[in-house]
Amino acid sequence: MALVNIPRLDLLQYTQGSAEEQKQFVQDIGTAFNETGFVTIANHGLSQELIDELYAVVKAFFDLPEAVKRKYEFPELAGQRGYTAKGKEKAKDANTPDLKEFWQRGQTIVGEDYSKTDFPDNIIVEELPRFNEVTGEVYKRLENAGRDLLKAIASYLDLEEGYFEKFVINGNSILRAIHYFPIENPDIIPADAVRAGAHEDINLITLLIGASADGLEVWTKDGEWFPIKAKGEDIVVNVGDMLQRLTNNKLKSTTHRVVNPPRELMKTSRYSVPFFLHPKASMSLACLDSCISEDYPKAYQDYTAGQYLDERLREIGLKM
Repeated sequence: MALVNIPRLDLLQYTQGSAEEQKQFVQDIGTAFNETGFVTIANHGLSQELIDELYAVVKAFFDLPEAVKRKYEFPELAGQRGYTAKGKEKAKDANTPDLKEFWQRGQTIVGEDYSKTDFPDNIIVEELPRFNEVTGEVYKRLENAGRDLLKAIASYLDLEEGYFEKFVINGNSILRAIHYFPIENPDIIPADAVRAGAHEDINLITLLIGASADGLEVWTKDGEWFPIKAKGEDIVVNVGDMLQRLTNNKLKSTTHRVVNPPRELMKTSRYSVPFFLHPKASMSLACLDSCISEDYPKAYQDYTAGQYLDERLREIGLKM
């Protein structure tokens, strides 16, 4: 198996370190995002106690009766708020839906006028008050960590450190709680059915709290699948398609998947909580001039983040 550069970085080195430590962090995250698109991050602002409670309330939600969960499903919101049942989402170009169900929480706009069409209210689970409170707290903390990481990325790209701030404050970010449900009878699922088909994320960056079980794999430039394992409290961070487009492929949105467990573990659940850091819909994803050259001609047509998100939601089956 090929050696893959997925370094473990300490966010405090950037937020509280010396000028030299900050410079090193910027270089390390930029190099990793240029090569594989993935890093693991320590000291990201979530305590182990908060992570443990998050997984407890997420499990409690997915343990609710199907009829209760279904009352929180609103197809007109394209999966962007509330519950999305099994069999709905698939990877782009896949024929078979992923083996999962999920919940999404979005932005709470503060200090700006906004449209409920663009930012629907978050759905409140009446049966589990702590579910609403804990997911809200996790959302805020991961958003803060993501903003710090984007400052480092901006520095790597020789942009002003705060380049992304105006786009991601009150941006369209999403916290998703995923339940990869037990596969009770492996013999009757389609041969191509997997927990999450090979895909790239849509957004700028994704911050993933370590999952409850193994299964996440990334596709290397050597053409092999490489398993990702976060250490303890670390989060996994990867580049999304929007950042890849913006940087004209300088930063890599790496293909990844969640494979089915070994047959003896198929009747067990897997839980995962990614935070998809999205900008405002109006942000231009036109390739940065600094990332275009004779050797690297412009690879993408100009899009806004909103146009790109709309296109991708249709491709993965969440929007008609």
